[in-house]
Amino acid sequence: MPFAIRLQHPGGPEAMSWEEVPVGEPGPHEARVRHAAVGLNYIDIYHRSGLYPLPQPSGLGLEAAGVVVAVGNAVSDLAPGDRVAYAGGPVGAYSQERCLPADRLLKLPAAIDFHTAAAMMLQGLTSAYLLLRTYPVKPGDAVLIHAAAGGVGLIACQWAKALGATVIGTVSNAAKAMLAAAHGCDHVIDYTREDFVSRVREITGGEGVAVVYDGVGKDTFTGSLDSLRTCGMLVSFGNASGPVPAFDPLLLAQKGSLFLTRPTLMHYTAKRADLLALGGALIEAVATGKLQIEVNQSYPLAEVAQAHRDLEARRLTGSTILLP
Repeated sequence: MPFAIRLQHPGGPEAMSWEEVPVGEPGPHEARVRHAAVGLNYIDIYHRSGLYPLPQPSGLGLEAAGVVVAVGNAVSDLAPGDRVAYAGGPVGAYSQERCLPADRLLKLPAAIDFHTAAAMMLQGLTSAYLLLRTYPVKPGDAVLIHAAAGGVGLIACQWAKALGATVIGTVSNAAKAMLAAAHGCDHVIDYTREDFVSRVREITGGEGVAVVYDGVGKDTFTGSLDSLRTCGMLVSFGNASGPVPAFDPLLLAQKGSLFLTRPTLMHYTAKRADLLALGGALIEAVATGKLQIEVNQSYPLAEVAQAHRDLEARRLTGSTILLP
């Protein structure tokens, strides 16, 4: 019987357990997938801790790549042996095998290996909707990307640069600064040594950036608003430092008629057509070498607790995969 990580109740990394689980045959609109690699993402910590509540007990994980081993009788566009990847749910990717809705799967070209695919899907699709849909980056835009050496950051910086933007990234140390600079950042700010708002204003000649992509949350929220140009947009897509406190919307008017959005990948890919469009753009960008996916860490899936500890401590760079 295959093994999977199970969560009986919200808590710390120790709340996760490695258990045998029955998988069964796929339903009419499902596929059974044997995982070759699983992605690690910060949203997994939100699910584990209860910040984003899940019905308990539950699985964890939103991203993986592997091989289809069986399909339901209503599935016509997949077959056993197909190489596939997915991201975005339902939860349960922390497993050796699982059944899931077939319309959530994307076929992989031979040019993309399983480790790259598992590392790129959630962070890459996130970058795709942020840069192509939420605020469509245009040539000449100045953009600010927080956590530029993280998984989303490294992909988003490369992609924004390819779209013609001037890319400004924030990092927490010199090693991460070098990594961000090698992946599309025109200007890298070490926020532990410099005030990033002042540097952004200096870099942009006092104007501010068109958009801030902020996955950090509480610690950067005010500074992100202060880094925007008049009528700029703050895209707050994560809470790595904690949730953003409540505030008066009048603040947005006072700081320059700013826009604020709190998007999620699930809404931007809820329709199959949107998933195919964003996924196709990502797969094409990776397969042709426009985007380099940095798989900088791997852990056995059974030892995912240590991976969570390292991710929460911000010891990781680029993407991390879990090996079933």
